[in-house]
Amino acid sequence: MWFSTFLLKNLLRRKTRTLLTSCGVAVAVGTTVALLGLSDSFERSTLSDLAQRGIDIIVVEKGVLDQLSSDLRESAAEKIRELPGVVEAEPSLVELVGYTDPNTGNTINVLLQGWRPGSFQFEEFEIVEGRSLQPGETKAILLGSTLAENVKKHAGDKFVLNEEELEVVGVFRSFSTFESGGAVMPLAALQEMSFREGSVTGVPVILEHGPDAPSVEEVVAAINQLKDEEGRSYNLHARPSQEYAQESLHLKMAHAMAWMTSFIAVFVGSIGMLNTMIMSVVERIREISILRAIGWRKSRVVSMILGESLILSMLGGVLGAIGAVILVRLLTQMPTVAGFMTGEIAPVVIAKGFILAFVVGVLGGVFPAYRAAQLMPSEGLRSE
Repeated sequence: MWFSTFLLKNLLRRKTRTLLTSCGVAVAVGTTVALLGLSDSFERSTLSDLAQRGIDIIVVEKGVLDQLSSDLRESAAEKIRELPGVVEAEPSLVELVGYTDPNTGNTINVLLQGWRPGSFQFEEFEIVEGRSLQPGETKAILLGSTLAENVKKHAGDKFVLNEEELEVVGVFRSFSTFESGGAVMPLAALQEMSFREGSVTGVPVILEHGPDAPSVEEVVAAINQLKDEEGRSYNLHARPSQEYAQESLHLKMAHAMAWMTSFIAVFVGSIGMLNTMIMSVVERIREISILRAIGWRKSRVVSMILGESLILSMLGGVLGAIGAVILVRLLTQMPTVAGFMTGEIAPVVIAKGFILAFVVGVLGGVFPAYRAAQLMPSEGLRSE
């Protein structure tokens, strides 16, 4: 009989305990994989979106970590565009607003962006219904395909935001999950609706690339030192796109929450595994003593108990990873979150889940394995 087969037979003798212990590990691993997967998806999507448009630098207000909490003067974009090496610099206003469906009464969050009609940011859009925004429009809005499907709106329909009735002039499909789940308005119209005339939240910048072009670091330094005609600082904080995506406040919070959950999962899972394996050793004192009497070394006894613990934890890891993938895909089907995440979990995140399961198996099995290895053959004779 193979040693692995022997371990499986030991576990199958107590099917209920084996299943419950694996399910406990599965919950811990699944929760961790789902949270890590979502935070990783946010980061990859943000980086992909910026790279797709060729954006090299994101400019926000100094002292803030993302565009939602930023407040810049729109005129700063013109100053940035005049700098050597800058090809494009477009002011952008981002707001997270609530939309209430008049038919169902459900409220969903909409990522609403204000861009100047004709901006390079529209170039990656595929208009699937109607048309794009035109200069001079005020009561117009473009809906992302995911949002339009969720709220059942088409080109020509009315869309009410903050008690403002807007005309849906078109529906677009974007490579960006966030944009397909959101909407775009003319910058001036969104500024008026949000009482932010002359104010924007960020400026994406595209640079010239070539042997004679200034480096990203040089342009970043020049942007941060910009002042207006009166000598007042614009209070700008420019960062390379990758740095901006990785230092986003929302991503940091998501990462922190995921790792905090991981530590809690390791602790809880290890305690559950420890309890299961200690009970297993106590119930099998006679069996283990006999194995020692017929020549099993302490190291082989340790391998047996630790092997059973690892099999339980890895089985829980498989169940947890499958559950996390299913959970995330179900979440992406919900209208309230469909535009803010993808339904994919990166393989590296699943690998982290299995590492977590392995750690739980080791921590939960080391002490019981050591305790079992210390049993003497004579102890089995005294055990009932």
